[in-house]
Amino acid sequence: MGAPPTGSGVGQAGEAGTLPLVWLLSTGGTIAGTGASSTDLSQYRGATLLGAELLAAVPEVHHCARVQVEQVVNITSPNVTVDVWRRLALRIDEIFRADAQVAGVVVTHGTSTLEETAYFLHLTVRHDRPVVLVGAQRPATAISADGPLNLLNAVRTAAARQSRGLGVLVVMNDEINGARDVTKANTYRVETFRSGELGFLGYVDEDAVMFYRASTRRHTATSEFDLAQITQFPRVEIVASYAGASIAPLHALAREGVDGIVFAAPGAGSLSDAELDAVRTIVAAGGVAPPVLMRSTRTGNGRVLGRRSLDELGLLPTDNLSPQKARILLMLALTRTRDRAEIARIFSEY
Repeated sequence: MGAPPTGSGVGQAGEAGTLPLVWLLSTGGTIAGTGASSTDLSQYRGATLLGAELLAAVPEVHHCARVQVEQVVNITSPNVTVDVWRRLALRIDEIFRADAQVAGVVVTHGTSTLEETAYFLHLTVRHDRPVVLVGAQRPATAISADGPLNLLNAVRTAAARQSRGLGVLVVMNDEINGARDVTKANTYRVETFRSGELGFLGYVDEDAVMFYRASTRRHTATSEFDLAQITQFPRVEIVASYAGASIAPLHALAREGVDGIVFAAPGAGSLSDAELDAVRTIVAAGGVAPPVLMRSTRTGNGRVLGRRSLDELGLLPTDNLSPQKARILLMLALTRTRDRAEIARIFSEY
């Protein structure tokens, strides 16, 4: 569903004539990293600065919004866990529930797993006010650090009324991406976050926050996943498929009793004869319920479609979700059902 161009000025005032209120939840990452010199662009230490220090370095933010800072954790993003996701989602819900005047929330985050955190929040935050994730490809001490402008633009986006109802957003490099589609596409370049062939949602320019499209899939306020009702997350793992891939990891995970397995498969979710034989063995095994099995693609674009012979084996398609995002959706789906028809319905709606 396309969205008409909509904009928001830099200093948009609230109903009472004051600047919008935005919460900044800080979690660490490169945006909070420091190096020994201004040219340390890769040999730096992440998660050394606190959120209050990041905000203090960008006084321009105070022309756009009133900002309340909270340090949730201070870690590099490979160390982010499901528990951190849950903590963030519940805290964001609490902030929105406690104060109707909060315009939005910004989460500073390392870029390595930022897309996963964004998608989890996209599925579990229960409000339509904007949640914006932001990071940096260069540490705060770099001669051309991208974090300060990214942070300013993230706050502007969170404060913009036009950001409401669009789900969780990722703002970096002057671009707004949707949490469902976005992925990190380059190791060091500042233009790393991309939404593949579907494209990003809009721009953050000097004069305005502009949106041009929106996702039609369910999220946030319309999501059926309620963390208040979830006490434990099912275990879902990703298995890489490639030419000559061993089936040992697949059998090992099945023996461990995992709840779900997502194949990061080549092409349109194709698997080898050896992998399919392993699937048949796992599905036919008695005793403990076999894991729910799903086919994703490692290509980065395009849908994985149902195929009768694979559907009959219980190998469900993941549509166009990346393996890492299919894992997140399957984890949440399994908190509600193990019925494959219901899981297929969930993947068609989200």
